[in-house]
Amino acid sequence: MVKKITLLIPVIISAFVIGILGIISVPSDIKNVNINFSKGTIKIDEKLLTVEIADSDFDRQRWLTFRNDKPNLDSGLLLLYDKPDLYSMWLLNIKYPLDLMWFDQNGDIVYLKKDAQPCDNILDSSKCTFKNTKPAEFVLASSSGFIQHNNITESSKLEIISV
Repeated sequence: MVKKITLLIPVIISAFVIGILGIISVPSDIKNVNINFSKGTIKIDEKLLTVEIADSDFDRQRWLTFRNDKPNLDSGLLLLYDKPDLYSMWLLNIKYPLDLMWFDQNGDIVYLKKDAQPCDNILDSSKCTFKNTKPAEFVLASSSGFIQHNNITESSKLEIISV
């Protein structure tokens, strides 16, 4: 009689290999889909910024993946969530370093990460996954240098003007 573990090990290994191959070989029609995010205006401290808005599950999952064009230092992508929670940002298929800022429902920064490096190895996601430590409802992502360029500190305040 064959033990269950003897059957499970090859199945687990096969599933892992198929998953990795699927991530590596994303079809070009998915990579090259033209995403037109809606635009909005936010204010951080006293500075007005135009941002792209990701407010659906699809937009939040797609966000900046496979994009060659970096946001300039006066713009970014604002991910809007339905409720405050801990939201991780996995920088798989991102082509440049990012500054990431998590804001709570009151617009207060709860976590920020300067110069977050994208994944260079999909097997080690711990080096390219970033997560807030306090519940947030909004995540702002932009090119590395955005935080310094806009003088953002841990006491900065986000106000959504239009989305």
